[in-house]
Amino acid sequence: MRLRIAIDAAQGLEYLHHGCKPPIIHRDVKTANILLSENMDAKIADFGLSKAIVPSDGHCDVIETTVMGTPGYLDPEYYSSRKLNEKSDVFSFGIVLLELITGQNAVIKKDESMHIIQWVSPLIERGDTGSIVDQRLHGEFDANSVSKALEVAMACTRPKSLHRATMSTVLGELNQCLAMELSHNRVTKERFSEEIYVGSSPSYNSSEVYSISTATDSITSPFAR
Repeated sequence: MRLRIAIDAAQGLEYLHHGCKPPIIHRDVKTANILLSENMDAKIADFGLSKAIVPSDGHCDVIETTVMGTPGYLDPEYYSSRKLNEKSDVFSFGIVLLELITGQNAVIKKDESMHIIQWVSPLIERGDTGSIVDQRLHGEFDANSVSKALEVAMACTRPKSLHRATMSTVLGELNQCLAMELSHNRVTKERFSEEIYVGSSPSYNSSEVYSISTATDSITSPFAR
C-alpha cells in the first residue's frame, strides 16, 4: 500500500515535470500535500507555490526565487543559490519516500531535532534494515524491495541536484519495488496455504486463518501519526 501511494505521487510529479508544457515545479512536496482517497489512491495537492518554468535566455530548467517550501523537505541548494528546478521537487519526494519507509517524520524530534537523512544514513551504512523500516509493518515486507526503495530515496536526496535522479527514473524504480513486493506476498501466501492444507501446521483452524487475513487487510494510512 505504501509503495502504491509513493507511485501515485511520483506519477503526479513526473507529469508536472515532463508532461506539462511548460514544465511545472510544485515547490512544496510533503506528506501533508499528498491526499488519499477512501481507496488509498494518492494525489498531489496544494499548488499555491507551484511555478511554471518559462524559457528565458536559453535556459528553461532553472528559475530564481525566494526560498519557499517546508523545513525538512526543502532542497538544501535553495538556501545558497536561490535557484529552483525539478530536482528540488525530487529532493522533497525523497524525504516523503523515507517517511513512508521508516514511519518517521521529516524532522525527528527526540532529545534533539534530527533530520531524517541524518537518522537513516548511518543505519543504511550498517545495513540495518530492520531498524530502518517502520516497526508497524512487523517485518512483513520483501527485504530486496525495501533496499531498492531506500536506494531510490537516497538517490533523490543527494546534496547536489545534478546528482539526483529524475522523477521518470524514480517512477520506474518504484514500480520494480512494487513488483518485488507483490511477488513476495504471493510466495508468502502460497507457503501459508501449504502449511494449513498440507498439514505441516495442523494446529491452525479456519477461524485463526480468517482473523490473520482480516488483520493483514486492515491497514491504516501510513501518513497517520
